[in-house]
Amino acid sequence: MINYLLIDILIVIFPLISNIKWKFKYHHYHKHLFPSIAIVGSSYVIWDIIVTHRGDWWFNSKYLIGVNILGLPIEEILFFVTVPYSCIFIYENLCHFTIEKEVIYSKFFYYLIMTLFFIFGLIYVKQDYTILSLFSCGLFFLVSNTFYSKILKSRNYWLYIIISFIPFIFFNYLLTSLVVVFYNPDAILGIRITTIPLEDFFYNYSMLSFYLLVYVYFKDNWSGKSTHNSYQ
Repeated sequence: MINYLLIDILIVIFPLISNIKWKFKYHHYHKHLFPSIAIVGSSYVIWDIIVTHRGDWWFNSKYLIGVNILGLPIEEILFFVTVPYSCIFIYENLCHFTIEKEVIYSKFFYYLIMTLFFIFGLIYVKQDYTILSLFSCGLFFLVSNTFYSKILKSRNYWLYIIISFIPFIFFNYLLTSLVVVFYNPDAILGIRITTIPLEDFFYNYSMLSFYLLVYVYFKDNWSGKSTHNSYQ
């Protein structure tokens, strides 16, 4: 039977196997990856603990092994490790196999996008998950546009987001169609793409973006050279 733990394993199995033999040694990047998982993953786990306790969503025990930490299934905590591990692998493949290019960038445009996320979040203030997912996207654009704008100028960042959304849709469909995760109807808008709440797309975007932002920051500063050709 498919369960949440199996989904975690499926998410991470290919990058793990690739450490044996691949075009580049992914384990060489772990020293930059682990701080990103620790910092960003911890933040989203705290978010998860709070909203689970509040009742924005909860988990179907039918698909769990029954081990909980601070009120969260161990499978949910592992999710915040397996997802960045696999998605940063996608990013490093892009860096390895493609030539990085700068995309059109406007600081004003991204501040406008940030503002719209915050405004729409306030409009839907009564839906707890909606406001938090929109605010998390707004916060990413605020942080990246103000302090680390070169990530927004990177073509590989946008390709990373697009490609990472493909497995996101597949695995999130499994979680929501099997009903591994229940959502409080009062916490969401009720708009679903197949079985996936619209808010999950914003949640996933901000999470993947923050993981990469912190990863690239450590990679740049610990290696002594820029991973984005010094876009400023």
